[in-house]
Amino acid sequence: MSDHIHILFGFRPTQTLSTLIQEIKRDSSEWINETKLVNGKFLWQEGYGAFSYAKSQVSAVCNYIAMQEQHHKKKTFREEYLEMLQKFEVEYDEQYIFKDVE
Repeated sequence: MSDHIHILFGFRPTQTLSTLIQEIKRDSSEWINETKLVNGKFLWQEGYGAFSYAKSQVSAVCNYIAMQEQHHKKKTFREEYLEMLQKFEVEYDEQYIFKDVE
């Protein structure tokens, strides 16, 4: 998708989620800019959303990620993200929800 990514990954209990996301954003930004995949300088928005799943759900999550282009023909990522927050009963403050890409 042009405005977001879904990633499914596992990580060690000794890693922190925030450090892992920071490394993913740093390394991918560096690669995108070095390979000139976009005009101008590429930067990720601040923040991220993370949801955990049981091992038994991995296949369904992989399928969901593979089908994201079809999902976003029906609703924007912002709409999808807000639905996920509600589904997982995550309290949030609207001021911290990412902005749509213009």
